Formats: sequence, structure tokens, C-alpha cells
Amino acid sequence: CTTYRPNEVTGSVLSVAETEEATPEADLGAEVIYIAKPLDRPEALDGRTYKIKWPESEHAIYITVNDTLHNGVRRPFEVFINSKNMEHYAWTLALTRMISAVFRRGGDVRFVAEELKAVFDPRGGAWMEGRYVPSILAAIGGVIERHLAETSFVADPALQTATEGGTQAAGRSDAETLPADVVSLNRKKPGSSCANCGGFDVRMVEGCVNCMDCGHSKCG
Repeated sequence: CTTYRPNEVTGSVLSVAETEEATPEADLGAEVIYIAKPLDRPEALDGRTYKIKWPESEHAIYITVNDTLHNGVRRPFEVFINSKNMEHYAWTLALTRMISAVFRRGGDVRFVAEELKAVFDPRGGAWMEGRYVPSILAAIGGVIERHLAETSFVADPALQTATEGGTQAAGRSDAETLPADVVSLNRKKPGSSCANCGGFDVRMVEGCVNCMDCGHSKCG
């Protein structure tokens, strides 16, 4: 049994010292630097809703993109994805929150659509409106890209340099804007994917079907 009675002669068994409260910045070992402050959300926003019917899904997917006016320029602010198919609920919710967070930081956000369009499904994509779409995410990226074009997002002078000639390209067909090998791939019949790796860069070389991704050939 110990009695806590501190004095100047014998001292004390226990002692109390003031310590600084721990902060998140102290745990990181450096000060947190915010690159850009998120834009404040207005009370009301204008937006558009687009419908996607993925062939493998019984229910349609609805994508809503809301815009805000910032310095006289209409720019995307947030995205919502809804569907009766609850199979997609978790990842669509996470995707909308991440995309909305990026949109609210401002800047040139067209890369979001480009990144989504580059995602392919190893099980295979689908043909929609006469063109091949490698995945549902790519379809969503195409909707966002379409929305940015229809709302004249590139009219922002800060983005005009990076999109020189963008207005002319917007009026071209896919065959004029895509590389030749991609155009020929999009014109292939459904199911033209590699049986070995699932890739879609499949070409006819010297009478044999060859995969440019893994080198697999039906001729052995």
C-alpha cells in the first residue's frame, strides 16, 4: 500500500507532469498542406440525368451530374449514380463520393472521364449505341465526358490552351478522332476478345487471329 504524499525532502512515488495534446499533424510528422480548398455548395444546383442500359443488368443505371457557376463558367460539382440493381450499390456510392470530391476541388477535371473510360472488365464489355464499351465504368466515364462537352466546360479560358481545336474535334465522328487500330477494333463483331487473357487488342495477322496483349494465336 503506497500513500501519495509528495514533499521537498523525500519526493514522491508518483508524479504528474503536463503534456502537450497529440494532434493529427504531430502524428504525421509534418504539417498538413491543403492544395486546394473545396468549393462551397450552393443551395440549389442545375443538373442533367442520363440513362445507361447495360446489357448484363436487368435494371438501368441513372447518372446525375450537377453543375455550378464559378467565375462565370459552368463546371461540374457533384455526381449521383442510382439503380434498382443493389449489386452495384456499394461501389457506385463510393465512386460518386470520390468523383464529387474531385469536382469540388476545381481545376481541369476532364481526366476523371478519361481514367474511367480506360477501365476494362476482364469478363468482357458490351456494345452500346453501335460502339464497344469495355466496362460499366467506361460507360459512366463516357456519360461524364458527354456532359462536359454539352455544357461547354472547355469554354473556360484556363482550359482552352489544353484543348486547342477541341470544338472542331467535338463535331467529328469517332472514326476521325480515334487511332486507326482502335477504330478497326471497335468495328469487330461482339466477342472478339482473346481467349487466353481476355484482352481486346485482337488482330488478323497473316491469316491467323493474334492477341497483341499476350501473344496468343489460334494458329498455335
